[in-house]
Amino acid sequence: MNNALFGFEVIFNHATLGILVANTEGNIVLANPFLLRQFGYTAEEIQGQKVEMLIPQRYAHRHVHHREKFHHHPHNRPMGMGMDLYARRKDGSEFPVEISLGVYETPDGRFVVAFVSDISLRKQSEDALRELNAELEQKVAERTASLSKLVGQLEKQMKEIEQKDGELRKALQKEKDLNELKSRFVSMASHEFRTPLSTVLSSSYLISRYTATEEQPQREKHIQRIVSSVNLLTDILNDFLSVGKIEEGRILVRPATVNVETIIGSTVQELFELNKKNQRISYTHNGEPEALLDPALLKHIILNLLSNAIKFSLEGRAISVASDREGDRLVIRVADEGRGISVDDQAHLFERFFRGNNVSDIQGTGLGLHIVAKYTELMNGTIECRSALEKGTEFILTFQIPTSI
Repeated sequence: MNNALFGFEVIFNHATLGILVANTEGNIVLANPFLLRQFGYTAEEIQGQKVEMLIPQRYAHRHVHHREKFHHHPHNRPMGMGMDLYARRKDGSEFPVEISLGVYETPDGRFVVAFVSDISLRKQSEDALRELNAELEQKVAERTASLSKLVGQLEKQMKEIEQKDGELRKALQKEKDLNELKSRFVSMASHEFRTPLSTVLSSSYLISRYTATEEQPQREKHIQRIVSSVNLLTDILNDFLSVGKIEEGRILVRPATVNVETIIGSTVQELFELNKKNQRISYTHNGEPEALLDPALLKHIILNLLSNAIKFSLEGRAISVASDREGDRLVIRVADEGRGISVDDQAHLFERFFRGNNVSDIQGTGLGLHIVAKYTELMNGTIECRSALEKGTEFILTFQIPTSI
């Protein structure tokens, strides 16, 4: 037997999808064993019959027209792009399919090969995922409505309190700021929480579908998506908690003699896994490494600025960190070669919830730099931004270092 012919016969008989061959009159010439099992026919029952016997009756008359039109202009193509196609078994039951058509010429005439895939499981998974997403949307809407109602109640209470004597006005202003933060949280929660929560739900469902040992890579991919989404939610909540503490005056500065070089160096190492491809972070320190600062606040500042530099820089770009202690003055610089910040945006950079016009494609709360500025201020420091669009950004922190607590 010719090797090519033998190879074709092996593929035809052992393929894991249905293969059907029909002539120009629409008569079935050949059907492989997989297709026969799909439709419940024997080779004798199907051979010589019209292909319309495999199509639901309500579509059969239209299919005859489409088939004749195809034979007038034959070409290889996937069938039913953007459409729901269904096939009919011998017992009358129907199932969703995807079909690809191929045309070939022989001395005996022109023939059409149809490759038929049963997509019932995929359809079931898609329907289940749509139901999960709809359920999630409903839950988010309900939680948002509940939070909005709570904010409305708080605002009503505030208006009643504002009618009291002037001694309460300072306290009321602080309450108003806090409720503004809560209101913004409601608005942001409905938007920022939706994507990671949808990812967690859909990935959890898909993990349950992968039961075979060889499907471990798919499980690991969805587990990593869940971990990333949970970390994103944790970062968002931590930002809100930090802003809440700042607004309430509950951030306590605990200065201690710390090694600035060690803190910044270890932070750079922690963020190594976040680096994009070929990104490089360099760090240098000059002068006395010890300083009287709050180590937790300093670490948070460096983490935020470096995370932003990584996030807003392209692959292969350099990021530099430098610290310089001279006398009672400590200067820390974090610079990147990223997309930069416009002059207009720099005027609002450290405001709550502010996000630059050129970073709308990257997730964020608009609270990170606000927190950085407040932490810097609490340690008697200043922060300055130097940036130009598409030329990078540099943040300069300056601290006056006391000689004792």
